[in-house]
Amino acid sequence: MRVRGLCPNERTYTTLVDGFSQKGCMNEAYRVLKEMVDHGFRPSIVTYNALINGHCIAGKMEDARAVLEDMKEKGLAPDVVSYSTVLSGFCRSYDVDEAVRVKREMVEKGIQPDTITYSSLIQGFCEQRRTKEACDLFDEMLRVGLTPDEFTYTALINAHCAEGGLERALNLHNEMVEKGLLPDVVTYSVIINGLNKQARTREAKRLLLKLFYDESVPSDVTYQTLIENCGNMEFKSVVSLIKGFCMKGMMNEADRVFDSMIEKNHKPDGTAYNVMIHGHCRGGDVRKAYSLYKEMVSCGFLVHTVTVIALVKALHKEVGMVDELSSVIDNVLRSCELSEAEQAKVLVEINHREGNMDVVLDVLAEMAKDGFLPNRRSQ
Repeated sequence: MRVRGLCPNERTYTTLVDGFSQKGCMNEAYRVLKEMVDHGFRPSIVTYNALINGHCIAGKMEDARAVLEDMKEKGLAPDVVSYSTVLSGFCRSYDVDEAVRVKREMVEKGIQPDTITYSSLIQGFCEQRRTKEACDLFDEMLRVGLTPDEFTYTALINAHCAEGGLERALNLHNEMVEKGLLPDVVTYSVIINGLNKQARTREAKRLLLKLFYDESVPSDVTYQTLIENCGNMEFKSVVSLIKGFCMKGMMNEADRVFDSMIEKNHKPDGTAYNVMIHGHCRGGDVRKAYSLYKEMVSCGFLVHTVTVIALVKALHKEVGMVDELSSVIDNVLRSCELSEAEQAKVLVEINHREGNMDVVLDVLAEMAKDGFLPNRRSQ
Protein backbone atom coordinates (compact mmCIF):
# COMPACT_ATOMS: atom_id res chain seq x y z
CA MET A 1 0.00 0.00 0.00
CA ARG A 2 2.75 2.42 0.99
CA VAL A 3 4.63 1.71 -2.27
CA ARG A 4 1.58 3.09 -4.07
CA GLY A 5 1.38 6.07 -1.76
CA LEU A 6 -1.58 4.70 0.19
CA CYS A 7 -1.76 4.85 3.98
CA PRO A 8 -3.59 2.18 6.02
CA ASN A 9 -6.52 3.44 8.08
CA GLU A 10 -8.13 2.03 11.23
CA ARG A 11 -10.29 -0.40 9.25
CA THR A 12 -7.27 -1.69 7.31
CA TYR A 13 -5.29 -2.34 10.48
CA THR A 14 -8.26 -4.04 12.17
CA THR A 15 -8.77 -6.27 9.13
CA LEU A 16 -5.12 -7.32 9.24
CA VAL A 17 -5.30 -8.02 12.98
CA ASP A 18 -8.40 -10.13 12.42
CA GLY A 19 -6.84 -12.05 9.54
CA PHE A 20 -3.65 -12.89 11.45
CA SER A 21 -5.65 -13.80 14.57
CA GLN A 22 -7.90 -16.21 12.72
CA LYS A 23 -4.85 -17.92 11.26
CA GLY A 24 -3.29 -18.23 14.72
CA CYS A 25 -0.44 -15.82 13.86
CA MET A 26 -0.73 -13.84 17.08
CA ASN A 27 2.79 -12.39 16.94
CA GLU A 28 1.97 -10.85 13.57
CA ALA A 29 -1.38 -9.65 14.88
CA TYR A 30 0.31 -7.81 17.77
CA ARG A 31 2.95 -6.39 15.43
CA VAL A 32 0.14 -4.84 13.33
CA LEU A 33 -1.59 -3.63 16.50
CA LYS A 34 1.61 -1.85 17.61
CA GLU A 35 2.04 -0.26 14.20
CA MET A 36 -1.60 0.83 14.33
CA VAL A 37 -1.06 2.61 17.66
CA ASP A 38 2.26 4.09 16.53
CA HIS A 39 0.51 5.70 13.57
CA GLY A 40 -2.01 7.38 15.84
CA PHE A 41 -4.96 5.03 15.45
CA ARG A 42 -6.89 3.88 18.51
CA PRO A 43 -7.86 0.18 18.42
CA SER A 44 -11.62 -0.31 18.56
CA ILE A 45 -13.75 -2.95 20.25
CA VAL A 46 -13.73 -4.82 16.93
CA THR A 47 -9.91 -4.86 16.94
CA TYR A 48 -9.76 -6.24 20.48
CA ASN A 49 -12.49 -8.79 19.72
CA ALA A 50 -10.33 -10.09 16.86
CA LEU A 51 -7.43 -10.59 19.29
CA ILE A 52 -9.70 -12.33 21.80
CA ASN A 53 -10.92 -14.67 19.09
CA GLY A 54 -7.36 -15.49 18.06
CA HIS A 55 -6.38 -16.49 21.59
CA CYS A 56 -9.57 -18.56 21.96
CA ILE A 57 -8.87 -20.38 18.69
CA ALA A 58 -5.41 -21.22 20.04
CA GLY A 59 -6.93 -22.37 23.34
CA LYS A 60 -5.02 -19.70 25.30
CA MET A 61 -7.86 -18.62 27.52
CA GLU A 62 -5.75 -16.71 30.04
CA ASP A 63 -4.47 -14.53 27.20
CA ALA A 64 -8.03 -14.00 25.99
CA ARG A 65 -9.06 -12.96 29.49
CA ALA A 66 -6.07 -10.59 29.63
CA VAL A 67 -7.21 -8.83 26.45
CA LEU A 68 -10.66 -8.43 27.98
CA GLU A 69 -9.15 -6.76 31.04
CA ASP A 70 -6.85 -4.62 28.85
CA MET A 71 -9.92 -3.31 27.03
CA LYS A 72 -11.48 -2.18 30.29
CA GLU A 73 -8.27 -0.45 31.39
CA LYS A 74 -8.22 1.50 28.13
CA GLY A 75 -11.79 2.68 28.66
CA LEU A 76 -13.44 0.31 26.19
CA ALA A 77 -16.46 -1.60 27.45
CA PRO A 78 -16.51 -5.21 26.17
CA ASP A 79 -19.68 -5.98 24.21
CA VAL A 80 -21.73 -9.15 23.74
CA VAL A 81 -19.30 -10.37 21.07
CA SER A 82 -16.33 -9.94 23.44
CA TYR A 83 -17.95 -11.93 26.24
CA SER A 84 -19.52 -14.56 23.96
CA THR A 85 -16.18 -15.21 22.27
CA VAL A 86 -14.44 -15.77 25.62
CA LEU A 87 -17.35 -17.90 26.82
CA SER A 88 -17.24 -20.05 23.66
CA GLY A 89 -13.50 -20.45 24.12
CA PHE A 90 -13.93 -21.79 27.64
CA CYS A 91 -16.61 -24.21 26.40
CA ARG A 92 -14.27 -25.50 23.69
CA SER A 93 -11.61 -25.92 26.38
CA TYR A 94 -14.09 -28.02 28.42
CA ASP A 95 -14.21 -25.43 31.20
CA VAL A 96 -17.97 -24.89 31.23
CA ASP A 97 -18.04 -23.67 34.82
CA GLU A 98 -15.74 -20.78 33.89
CA ALA A 99 -17.97 -20.11 30.88
CA VAL A 100 -20.95 -19.84 33.23
CA ARG A 101 -19.00 -17.30 35.29
CA VAL A 102 -18.39 -15.27 32.13
CA LYS A 103 -22.13 -15.32 31.40
CA ARG A 104 -22.86 -14.17 34.94
CA GLU A 105 -20.32 -11.36 34.61
CA MET A 106 -21.77 -10.08 31.33
CA VAL A 107 -25.28 -10.04 32.79
CA GLU A 108 -24.02 -8.09 35.81
CA LYS A 109 -22.52 -5.57 33.38
CA GLY A 110 -25.93 -5.13 31.76
CA ILE A 111 -25.07 -7.08 28.60
CA GLN A 112 -27.76 -9.54 27.55
CA PRO A 113 -26.54 -12.92 26.27
CA ASP A 114 -27.47 -13.65 22.65
CA THR A 115 -28.19 -16.84 20.72
CA ILE A 116 -24.47 -17.59 20.30
CA THR A 117 -23.91 -17.23 24.06
CA TYR A 118 -26.66 -19.71 24.93
CA SER A 119 -25.82 -22.08 22.08
CA SER A 120 -22.16 -22.26 23.15
CA LEU A 121 -23.08 -22.98 26.76
CA ILE A 122 -25.69 -25.59 25.84
CA GLN A 123 -23.21 -27.37 23.57
CA GLY A 124 -20.59 -27.20 26.33
CA PHE A 125 -22.91 -28.79 28.88
CA CYS A 126 -24.04 -31.43 26.39
CA GLU A 127 -20.46 -32.43 25.59
CA GLN A 128 -19.88 -33.01 29.31
CA ARG A 129 -23.13 -34.99 29.56
CA ARG A 130 -24.63 -32.38 31.87
CA THR A 131 -27.92 -32.63 30.03
CA LYS A 132 -30.13 -31.31 32.82
CA GLU A 133 -28.18 -28.03 32.95
CA ALA A 134 -28.24 -27.83 29.15
CA CYS A 135 -32.03 -28.27 29.13
CA ASP A 136 -32.44 -25.61 31.82
CA LEU A 137 -30.44 -23.17 29.68
CA PHE A 138 -32.51 -24.13 26.63
CA ASP A 139 -35.72 -23.32 28.54
CA GLU A 140 -34.20 -20.04 29.75
CA MET A 141 -33.25 -19.19 26.18
CA LEU A 142 -36.85 -19.67 25.04
CA ARG A 143 -38.18 -17.63 27.98
CA VAL A 144 -36.09 -14.59 27.06
CA GLY A 145 -37.33 -14.79 23.47
CA LEU A 146 -34.22 -16.14 21.71
CA THR A 147 -34.53 -18.68 18.90
CA PRO A 148 -32.26 -21.75 19.12
CA ASP A 149 -30.29 -22.56 15.98
CA GLU A 150 -29.50 -25.90 14.31
CA PHE A 151 -26.35 -26.38 16.41
CA THR A 152 -28.27 -25.97 19.66
CA TYR A 153 -30.89 -28.54 18.66
CA THR A 154 -28.29 -30.99 17.38
CA ALA A 155 -26.31 -30.79 20.64
CA LEU A 156 -29.44 -31.48 22.70
CA ILE A 157 -30.59 -34.28 20.39
CA ASN A 158 -27.16 -35.88 20.68
CA ALA A 159 -27.21 -35.61 24.48
CA HIS A 160 -30.67 -37.20 24.76
CA CYS A 161 -29.72 -40.01 22.37
CA ALA A 162 -26.58 -40.73 24.39
CA GLU A 163 -28.70 -41.06 27.54
CA GLY A 164 -31.32 -43.22 25.85
CA GLY A 165 -33.93 -40.45 25.69
CA LEU A 166 -34.85 -41.18 22.10
CA GLU A 167 -38.43 -39.95 22.36
CA ARG A 168 -37.25 -36.56 23.62
CA ALA A 169 -34.66 -36.46 20.81
CA LEU A 170 -37.34 -37.13 18.18
CA ASN A 171 -39.60 -34.49 19.72
CA LEU A 172 -36.77 -31.97 19.47
CA HIS A 173 -36.27 -33.02 15.85
CA ASN A 174 -39.94 -32.36 15.12
CA GLU A 175 -39.83 -29.04 16.97
CA MET A 176 -36.78 -28.09 14.95
CA VAL A 177 -38.58 -28.80 11.67
CA GLU A 178 -41.71 -26.94 12.75
CA LYS A 179 -39.59 -23.83 13.39
CA GLY A 180 -38.25 -23.99 9.87
CA LEU A 181 -34.78 -25.28 10.80
CA LEU A 182 -33.72 -28.03 8.43
CA PRO A 183 -31.53 -30.65 10.12
CA ASP A 184 -28.19 -31.37 8.48
CA VAL A 185 -26.15 -34.54 8.12
CA VAL A 186 -24.83 -34.15 11.68
CA THR A 187 -28.32 -34.15 13.18
CA TYR A 188 -29.24 -37.07 10.93
CA SER A 189 -26.23 -39.08 12.06
CA VAL A 190 -26.93 -38.36 15.72
CA ILE A 191 -30.53 -39.62 15.57
CA ILE A 192 -29.65 -42.64 13.47
CA ASN A 193 -27.00 -43.60 16.03
CA GLY A 194 -29.61 -43.29 18.78
CA LEU A 195 -32.05 -45.46 16.86
CA ASN A 196 -29.38 -48.06 16.17
CA LYS A 197 -28.54 -48.31 19.86
CA GLN A 198 -32.14 -49.22 20.60
CA ALA A 199 -32.38 -51.57 17.57
CA ARG A 200 -35.80 -50.26 16.56
CA THR A 201 -36.71 -51.23 12.98
CA ARG A 202 -33.49 -49.60 11.97
CA GLU A 203 -33.82 -49.54 8.21
CA ALA A 204 -37.25 -47.90 8.14
CA LYS A 205 -36.26 -45.12 10.51
CA ARG A 206 -32.90 -44.71 8.84
CA LEU A 207 -34.78 -43.95 5.62
CA LEU A 208 -37.36 -41.82 7.39
CA LEU A 209 -34.79 -39.46 8.81
CA LYS A 210 -32.24 -39.56 6.00
CA LEU A 211 -34.79 -38.44 3.43
CA PHE A 212 -35.36 -35.25 5.31
CA TYR A 213 -31.77 -34.17 5.44
CA ASP A 214 -30.85 -34.72 1.81
CA GLU A 215 -31.13 -31.69 -0.46
CA SER A 216 -32.21 -34.08 -3.22
CA VAL A 217 -34.15 -37.27 -2.66
CA PRO A 218 -33.25 -40.47 -4.57
CA SER A 219 -35.99 -41.47 -6.99
CA ASP A 220 -35.67 -45.16 -6.12
CA VAL A 221 -36.61 -44.79 -2.46
CA THR A 222 -39.49 -47.11 -1.53
CA TYR A 223 -41.68 -45.14 0.80
CA GLN A 224 -43.85 -48.20 1.35
CA THR A 225 -40.97 -49.84 3.24
CA LEU A 226 -40.46 -46.62 5.09
CA ILE A 227 -44.03 -46.23 6.28
CA GLU A 228 -45.03 -49.79 7.12
CA ASN A 229 -42.63 -50.17 10.05
CA CYS A 230 -43.41 -46.89 11.78
CA GLY A 231 -45.12 -46.93 15.15
CA ASN A 232 -47.18 -44.08 16.58
CA MET A 233 -44.24 -41.99 17.73
CA GLU A 234 -42.39 -42.33 14.43
CA PHE A 235 -45.61 -41.64 12.52
CA LYS A 236 -45.53 -38.09 13.91
CA SER A 237 -42.17 -37.74 12.22
CA VAL A 238 -43.76 -38.73 8.91
CA VAL A 239 -46.09 -35.72 9.16
CA SER A 240 -43.08 -33.54 10.00
CA LEU A 241 -41.32 -35.04 6.99
CA ILE A 242 -44.23 -34.01 4.75
CA LYS A 243 -44.20 -30.52 6.24
CA GLY A 244 -40.48 -30.26 5.70
CA PHE A 245 -40.80 -31.20 2.02
CA CYS A 246 -43.62 -28.68 1.58
CA MET A 247 -41.55 -25.95 3.22
CA LYS A 248 -38.71 -26.69 0.78
CA GLY A 249 -41.10 -26.75 -2.20
CA MET A 250 -40.40 -30.45 -2.81
CA MET A 251 -44.03 -31.34 -3.54
CA ASN A 252 -43.29 -34.51 -5.56
CA GLU A 253 -41.56 -35.96 -2.50
CA ALA A 254 -44.38 -34.78 -0.23
CA ASP A 255 -46.90 -36.49 -2.54
CA ARG A 256 -44.97 -39.75 -2.49
CA VAL A 257 -44.84 -39.87 1.30
CA PHE A 258 -48.51 -38.86 1.58
CA ASP A 259 -49.61 -41.51 -0.94
CA SER A 260 -47.56 -44.17 0.82
CA MET A 261 -49.33 -43.35 4.09
CA ILE A 262 -52.68 -44.06 2.47
CA GLU A 263 -51.47 -47.23 0.71
CA LYS A 264 -50.28 -48.62 4.04
CA ASN A 265 -53.58 -47.77 5.78
CA HIS A 266 -52.05 -44.99 7.84
CA LYS A 267 -54.86 -42.49 7.38
CA PRO A 268 -53.54 -38.91 7.19
CA ASP A 269 -54.92 -36.57 9.83
CA GLY A 270 -56.22 -33.03 9.39
CA THR A 271 -52.75 -31.57 9.91
CA ALA A 272 -51.29 -33.61 7.04
CA TYR A 273 -54.10 -32.52 4.70
CA ASN A 274 -53.79 -28.85 5.66
CA VAL A 275 -50.03 -28.92 5.06
CA MET A 276 -50.40 -30.66 1.69
CA ILE A 277 -53.13 -28.31 0.43
CA HIS A 278 -51.18 -25.25 1.48
CA GLY A 279 -48.02 -26.67 -0.10
CA HIS A 280 -49.68 -27.32 -3.46
CA CYS A 281 -51.30 -23.87 -3.46
CA ARG A 282 -47.91 -22.31 -2.90
CA GLY A 283 -46.33 -24.61 -5.49
CA GLY A 284 -48.89 -23.73 -8.17
CA ASP A 285 -50.66 -27.09 -8.53
CA VAL A 286 -54.10 -25.75 -7.69
CA ARG A 287 -56.01 -28.71 -9.10
CA LYS A 288 -54.10 -31.08 -6.84
CA ALA A 289 -54.78 -28.76 -3.90
CA TYR A 290 -58.51 -28.73 -4.68
CA SER A 291 -58.57 -32.53 -5.07
CA LEU A 292 -56.99 -32.91 -1.61
CA TYR A 293 -59.47 -30.37 -0.24
CA LYS A 294 -62.44 -32.44 -1.47
CA GLU A 295 -60.86 -35.58 -0.07
CA MET A 296 -60.25 -33.90 3.27
CA VAL A 297 -63.83 -32.63 3.55
CA SER A 298 -65.24 -36.05 2.60
CA CYS A 299 -63.15 -37.60 5.40
CA GLY A 300 -64.82 -35.25 7.87
CA PHE A 301 -61.78 -33.10 8.67
CA LEU A 302 -62.13 -29.40 9.30
CA VAL A 303 -60.06 -27.24 6.95
CA HIS A 304 -57.96 -24.64 8.76
CA THR A 305 -58.87 -21.03 7.94
CA VAL A 306 -55.34 -20.29 6.71
CA THR A 307 -55.64 -23.21 4.30
CA VAL A 308 -59.08 -22.06 3.13
CA ILE A 309 -57.88 -18.55 2.36
CA ALA A 310 -54.79 -19.87 0.55
CA LEU A 311 -56.98 -22.17 -1.54
CA VAL A 312 -59.51 -19.43 -2.37
CA LYS A 313 -56.69 -17.12 -3.50
CA ALA A 314 -55.14 -19.86 -5.64
CA LEU A 315 -58.47 -20.85 -7.24
CA HIS A 316 -59.27 -17.22 -8.01
CA LYS A 317 -56.01 -16.86 -9.93
CA GLU A 318 -56.40 -20.18 -11.74
CA VAL A 319 -58.16 -20.05 -15.12
CA GLY A 320 -61.19 -22.30 -15.55
CA MET A 321 -61.82 -23.13 -11.88
CA VAL A 322 -64.76 -20.82 -11.15
CA ASP A 323 -67.07 -23.68 -10.13
CA GLU A 324 -64.45 -25.08 -7.75
CA LEU A 325 -63.99 -21.63 -6.21
CA SER A 326 -67.75 -21.31 -5.71
CA SER A 327 -67.86 -24.73 -4.09
CA VAL A 328 -65.13 -23.86 -1.57
CA ILE A 329 -66.76 -20.56 -0.66
CA ASP A 330 -70.17 -22.25 -0.27
CA ASN A 331 -68.63 -24.85 2.05
CA VAL A 332 -66.97 -22.13 4.11
CA LEU A 333 -70.21 -20.22 4.52
CA ARG A 334 -72.12 -23.37 5.46
CA SER A 335 -69.61 -23.99 8.26
CA CYS A 336 -70.38 -20.58 9.78
CA GLU A 337 -73.36 -21.22 12.00
CA LEU A 338 -72.97 -18.21 14.29
CA SER A 339 -75.67 -15.55 13.89
CA GLU A 340 -73.04 -12.80 14.31
CA ALA A 341 -71.42 -13.96 11.08
CA GLU A 342 -74.57 -13.49 8.97
CA GLN A 343 -73.64 -10.02 7.75
CA ALA A 344 -70.17 -11.17 6.76
CA LYS A 345 -71.66 -14.19 4.97
CA VAL A 346 -73.95 -11.94 2.93
CA LEU A 347 -71.00 -9.72 2.01
CA VAL A 348 -69.04 -12.73 0.81
CA GLU A 349 -71.97 -14.07 -1.23
CA ILE A 350 -72.73 -10.73 -2.93
CA ASN A 351 -69.13 -9.90 -3.77
CA HIS A 352 -68.44 -13.41 -4.99
CA ARG A 353 -71.39 -13.24 -7.36
CA GLU A 354 -70.16 -9.88 -8.67
CA GLY A 355 -66.59 -11.08 -9.03
CA ASN A 356 -65.12 -8.78 -6.35
CA MET A 357 -62.63 -11.34 -5.06
CA ASP A 358 -60.44 -8.83 -3.25
CA VAL A 359 -63.40 -7.95 -1.04
CA VAL A 360 -64.22 -11.66 -0.57
CA LEU A 361 -60.70 -12.38 0.64
CA ASP A 362 -60.72 -9.36 2.97
CA VAL A 363 -64.03 -10.42 4.52
CA LEU A 364 -62.86 -14.04 4.92
CA ALA A 365 -59.71 -12.82 6.62
CA GLU A 366 -61.76 -10.68 9.01
CA MET A 367 -64.11 -13.60 9.70
CA ALA A 368 -61.11 -15.76 10.56
CA LYS A 369 -59.71 -13.02 12.79
CA ASP A 370 -63.04 -12.69 14.62
CA GLY A 371 -63.32 -16.44 15.11
CA PHE A 372 -66.29 -16.96 12.76
CA LEU A 373 -64.43 -19.58 10.76
CA PRO A 374 -63.89 -22.48 13.15
CA ASN A 375 -60.38 -23.97 13.39
CA ARG A 376 -61.37 -27.08 15.30
CA ARG A 377 -64.37 -29.34 15.32
CA SER A 378 -66.80 -28.79 18.19
CA GLN A 379 -67.25 -31.75 20.48
